[in-house]
Amino acid sequence: MPQNCATPLPSRLSRRPREFAARLDRRCESTPLARLMLRAYLTGLPRGERYSDIGELLLGELFANAVQHADTPPDRLVEVRFMLVGDRLRIEVHDAGSGRPSVRTSSPEDEGGRGLFLVDQLAERWGCCPRAGGIGKFVWVLIAPAAGYTELAFGRAEGLLAV
Repeated sequence: MPQNCATPLPSRLSRRPREFAARLDRRCESTPLARLMLRAYLTGLPRGERYSDIGELLLGELFANAVQHADTPPDRLVEVRFMLVGDRLRIEVHDAGSGRPSVRTSSPEDEGGRGLFLVDQLAERWGCCPRAGGIGKFVWVLIAPAAGYTELAFGRAEGLLAV
């Protein structure tokens, strides 16, 4: 077989999605769609619900920051990526902006500015990296499974009946 030909797909595909990526309009109205995509991705993972609450919250914050703070024309897209790395959920939000995010100190009277504070407090780790090709950046978070999660608590332990 020539080297440039694609290898045939295995007859049985893995049920576990490896990575998901999508590009969305850089608008506030795209934030719920990004969260819906994450929810759908997590539904395909065994025990994916362990990541959903914190994952959806942090994705929403990162996406909102990309929409609000990217110094780019409004027609630029925002890319979201989700993947499982070991037992951690990795979420990335890519934009073409040049600014780098930082956690701000805010007072109780401030209406906004708490998004990265939440990211900093709820993510196991997070960071910002330049995008390949030198245009823009991506912000990533690693999320651990929800603390205290057990199969029994969600009534999903094999052989057990929840009453």
